Amino acid sequence: MSLTQQDVLKYGVKLIVIFMAIPFHEFAHAWAADKLGDDTPSYQHRLTLNPLAHIDPVGAICIFFTGFGWGRPVQVNALNFKKSRKGMAITAAAGPIANVILGIFGMIIYKFMLAAYISNPDNEGLMWGYLIFQYFTLINVGLAAFNLIPIPPLDGSKILSYFTPPKVDKFMAENQLYISLGFLLLLISGALDKPLGWVQDGMFWLIDKFTFWVDPIAKSLIG
Repeated sequence: MSLTQQDVLKYGVKLIVIFMAIPFHEFAHAWAADKLGDDTPSYQHRLTLNPLAHIDPVGAICIFFTGFGWGRPVQVNALNFKKSRKGMAITAAAGPIANVILGIFGMIIYKFMLAAYISNPDNEGLMWGYLIFQYFTLINVGLAAFNLIPIPPLDGSKILSYFTPPKVDKFMAENQLYISLGFLLLLISGALDKPLGWVQDGMFWLIDKFTFWVDPIAKSLIG
C-alpha cells in the first residue's frame, strides 16, 4: 500500500509530537513535582525539554502508529509533598494540562493558517501549513484525553487515586501489570480507536470553541 501525501504529513506531525509534545508533557510533571517540594525529578535530570530524557520507545511507537501513547514516566517521591495524595494528583494532572496548552497554541496557529489559505487558495504551502497544525492540535488533545484514562501507569490513575479509598489504590497497585498489559493489547488491537477518536474530536471541538475570539482577528488581519 503506497503512502499518500496526507499519510506522510500525518506521520511527520507524529514525529514532531514525539520529539516536542511528549518531552513538554513529561517536563510538566517534573516541574510540578519540583515546585511542590520533590527534587527527585531534578536528581534524575528530568527537568529538561531534551527529548532523549523523556521518550519511551514503546510509547513512541504507539504514538507513531495509533496516535496515542506515552513518554518515560517521571519518578516522584510522594513523601516529599506536604500532602502526598494531593501532590501526586497535581503532578499527574500537569502532563495532560501541558498537552492542552500546546493544543490551544496549535489551534490558534491553525486558525491563522486556515484564514490565510482561504484568502489565497492557490497557495499549497498554506494548505499544508494549516493541515500540519490541525493534526498537531488533534494529537495533543488526544494525548491529553488518553493520559487522563484512569488506568496505571497513565496519569488518570494517579488523579483518580486522590478521590478513591485506599482499597482501590491497593487493588490497582497489586494488579497494575495485568491491567497495563490488557490495556496495551486493546490499544494495539485498535479496539480503542473509535472511543478515543470520539473523545479526541470532542476535545478539538471544545478548544475550537474556546478560541472563538481568534476567528475574527485572523479574518481581519489576513482578509
